[in-house]
Order: sequence, then structure tokens, then C-alpha cells
Amino acid sequence: MLQMEHVSKVYRTDLVETHALRDFNLSVAEGEFVAVTGPSGSGKTTFLNIAGLLETFTCGNYRLDGEDVSQLSDDARSRIRNQKIGFIFQSFNLIPDLDVFDNVDVPLRYRKMSGDERKRRIDRALEMVGLGARRKHLPSQLSGGQQQRVAIARALAGEPRLIFADEPTGNLDSLMARQVLDILEGINANGTTIVMVTHDPELARRAHRNVHVLDGAITDFKPYEPDPERIDAFAASA
Repeated sequence: MLQMEHVSKVYRTDLVETHALRDFNLSVAEGEFVAVTGPSGSGKTTFLNIAGLLETFTCGNYRLDGEDVSQLSDDARSRIRNQKIGFIFQSFNLIPDLDVFDNVDVPLRYRKMSGDERKRRIDRALEMVGLGARRKHLPSQLSGGQQQRVAIARALAGEPRLIFADEPTGNLDSLMARQVLDILEGINANGTTIVMVTHDPELARRAHRNVHVLDGAITDFKPYEPDPERIDAFAASA
């Protein structure tokens, strides 16, 4: 699904050269739920931005869903993001003047879907996160946890193969954080691959595995070993 080999990212100014990623190697299997942890400034968000095609890298190889993305044009990268990737951010990134329904609708409009198809997807996504009755509420009328669930619904409505979550519970209390993780686990159980950056060790333990990043490199890595019980549960629900 996602394979990075010897990826490096260097930020340069006239006087300073900063290595955000150094010889970064990571594979994420389809259907996996990976937590990426590490201290502030370790390179976690840079990795996530590169993995999500929001940012280019300096050298190395990166294949996403079997495709080499290193030489793609901006338009091609945008097309892949819109069709295959969903993003969930710590700050929710909702548009304050749009209600819940229209916030979820925004990225779907770029796909030129019919109104009926967009409505079907939005209704389904909002029901999945328990906000079907709040579709006409503005973000200011929702709690932090509800706003994050809108952000999750926005990602889900695109029916992505892969979701990148950057500190999705960072602005929430512990109860709301657990509820958001419950939703993410349910999404993952239905087959969506999730890569989540988090500082919270309790939340990281709920992922299939934890990848620790320090000074732009992975310091603790374990290969993905599918859990037969999870596979059987997913097959039974399909």
C-alpha cells in the first residue's frame, strides 16, 4: 500500500540546512492501522505530509498503492489525493460559515459527482460518525469531539483507500479521544488503511503497531503481522 525506501527531506535556506527525514524506510500494508510516535520536531508531520502527497521529498523512493509518485506533476498528485486519500487534522480544518453537510461536501465537489451521489456519500458518512441529526449545524454549534467527527466524516465521504490522521485527538479530552479512536478502529475494521501520528501512548497501543521516529529516522520498527482474529471478524462483517 505504502512503501518508502531511503527517503530524505532537506529544508535549505541561504545559511541553514535542516534534515527533517534521514534515510526513512517504512512499509504499510493494505488494511493496517499504524501509529507513528516520537517527540516534537522528530519528523512525524513531515513524513505524513510526504506520505499524503502534500509535500515533495529530496531523495529516495516512494510507491503509493503500487505507483511511483516521486516524479508526478502537481495535478497528478492532487488527483491521487482526491481519489485515494483522506486527511484528518488536529485542528479540524472546518469552514466556519458552512454547516456540517456542506463541510463534508466540499472535497466531493472537486470530483464532479452528481448531487445525488454526493448526498448519498455524505449521509452515509455522517451516520457512521453519529452526526446524522446535526447536518445543518455550524461548527461553532458543535463540541470539539463533534467537530472532529465531522472531519472524519469528510474524509470518509471520499471513500479513501488510505487515511492519514495527524494528532486527531490532540485537542480533545480523554473521553472524546477514546470515542474518536473507536470510530477510527471501526473504519479500519471495514478495510481502510490508517496511518496516525500521535503523542498519546495509550492511543498508539490501540493500533496494529507503533513506529517510533527520532531525528527524522525510524528507531523502532516491527513488520506488520496480520491478526487472524481481526481478519476473521472483518470477513464475517463483509
